[in-house]
Amino acid sequence: MAALDTVSIGILLGAMLVLAGIMSSLIAMRFGAPLLLVFLVVGMLAGEAGPGGIKFDDVYVTYVVGSIALALILFDGGLRTRFATFRSVLGPAATLATVGVLLTAALTAPVARLVLGLTWTEALLVGAVVASTDAAAVFFLIHSRGLRLRPRVGATLEVESASNDPFAVLLTVLLVEFLAIGDRSWQHVAVVLVEQTVIGSIVGIVGGRVIVLVLNRLALPQGLHAPFVAMSALVTFSVAAALHASGFLAVYLAGLIVGNRPTRAHNTVIVFLDAVTWLAQIVMFVLLGLLVWPQRLFDSALPALGIAATLMLIARPAAVFLCLLPFRFAWRETAFISWVGLRGAVGIFLASIPLLIGLSRAHLYFDIAFVVVLTSLLIQGWTIPFAARRLHIALPRHDPLPRRVELDLPGQLEQEIVGYPVSAHSPYLKRTHAGRARGENLKSRGSRSGAAGRLRLSAGAAGKSAGA
Repeated sequence: MAALDTVSIGILLGAMLVLAGIMSSLIAMRFGAPLLLVFLVVGMLAGEAGPGGIKFDDVYVTYVVGSIALALILFDGGLRTRFATFRSVLGPAATLATVGVLLTAALTAPVARLVLGLTWTEALLVGAVVASTDAAAVFFLIHSRGLRLRPRVGATLEVESASNDPFAVLLTVLLVEFLAIGDRSWQHVAVVLVEQTVIGSIVGIVGGRVIVLVLNRLALPQGLHAPFVAMSALVTFSVAAALHASGFLAVYLAGLIVGNRPTRAHNTVIVFLDAVTWLAQIVMFVLLGLLVWPQRLFDSALPALGIAATLMLIARPAAVFLCLLPFRFAWRETAFISWVGLRGAVGIFLASIPLLIGLSRAHLYFDIAFVVVLTSLLIQGWTIPFAARRLHIALPRHDPLPRRVELDLPGQLEQEIVGYPVSAHSPYLKRTHAGRARGENLKSRGSRSGAAGRLRLSAGAAGKSAGA
């Protein structure tokens, strides 16, 4: 019975932590705080060193949950990216997602080596862990503050932040393998990098096409389309990982294909994945917060802040300026893209890989990544609207975005019905009233013209009668 009580208490505590994270999102949306920061704080407060006192040190469970969450987040990101948007900024976004990540890691490594006393490979691992941006944090802050970005800037940020995670994961795993085994050459690392990218791309494209084919050919029961798509995404991720390819790249490409093909229950899939990715992020962030030991954070705070400053002020801006130089971005656009390089869950998740493998100084990597992420969210996260206005990249949107209500048409793949609520001060109503007034005016003019014509006709008839 004691074991059953322990399970019940564990479920209760876990559910309460998730509920606390969900309710805290209301506070984050009111004050514009990054949700990741809120969930991490909830996990830290519930941990062994916080008021909650929960002892949690299972890195394996955290890694599994983080892998599932990140796979679903990347699939959802691909699902929402239009091919037109993807193609329009493919060059700059792909360069930032690959060369930009590598340059950011390489420019951060010397400072990490200097302040932490690491080897070059260990320092490069620190740079790779914190090199990628967090799409969820970036777009939550942009939308919550009502910013309307220039189309090219917004599309570049969207595709870059959604597609740089697979390369960062791949680079981190290769460096961890390099440190763990120790007899790998850099030529071998380059070959493995190319192999994982090519095989992951093939698995993702094939997986996306298979999902579309099965979704449209099989008459699944109502309500099972969305779970089928979510589980198929995880199958695609797992197959690629089992083939020693990049599962994260595969699942992103699969989402990109599914999202740009006509499929059944598309709107239901989008809504379902919204809920699933939210829940996955909350659980992952809370678990990552539980793994943190605040005393260790204070011990490594100064070097971590130095690395964070280097990343925000030198490494990321230099990488962005060099990568976007051939694409003729204005300097204001480049400066804004370099500043909106928020670090997030991916950095902390990647820092858990050395813990899982058992590398030396693994706790140091984790603590450094945690402090860098917190610093980025606090400084860059709260200054995005200010930077957008100062650089004239976006104007504040005073009218809230309308809520889009989609109605799925059974058996229809090419058409959709979309409803929008119309507020009392909507420009649509003003246009309708103006059109109605013009119509009544024309009708009135027509009536007067008709009356005048009838009077002329009557006068003519009277004249004819008098002549007779």
